[in-house]
Amino acid sequence: MPLPHPSRPVVVPLSRRDDALRLHDVPFELVPCEVPFFLVHTQAGFPSPAQDDMQEPIDLGAWLVEHPAASYIMRVDGRSMSGAGINDGDMIVVNRAKKPKAGSIVVALVHGDRTLKRLRYVDGRHWLVPEAEGFADILVDEHVEIWGTVVGVARKMA
Repeated sequence: MPLPHPSRPVVVPLSRRDDALRLHDVPFELVPCEVPFFLVHTQAGFPSPAQDDMQEPIDLGAWLVEHPAASYIMRVDGRSMSGAGINDGDMIVVNRAKKPKAGSIVVALVHGDRTLKRLRYVDGRHWLVPEAEGFADILVDEHVEIWGTVVGVARKMA
């Protein structure tokens, strides 16, 4: 499979239409600049004693976006990747400089519609594979362009 170039999509192959998950561009200005960063880890299992140790503020934009010139942020509209923890309304950070490989989650253009899927290599062929029931796998062919590799997900909790 051809490698992506940061300034243009890679053309790779497809045979079936998919759910055409809609992705919406989000301007970088909407990514927060700095928030406090705690030095300690927060337990997700059993509670641990609270500590006051803090590091310098962290710039979330710089932390999430490694290559600003080759990256973009999109809002997800659909549920075909919910099994990978990417839900309707989430924002994804897409890096066009990062080489997509088997197992990567990618944004692809399929017959002119953007979609978000996991790239798999099965029996000598590349596939775009959803991670939710009720959505079809897509064979990568000349009707598919890989736009970039997902490197981050942001979600606002209700």
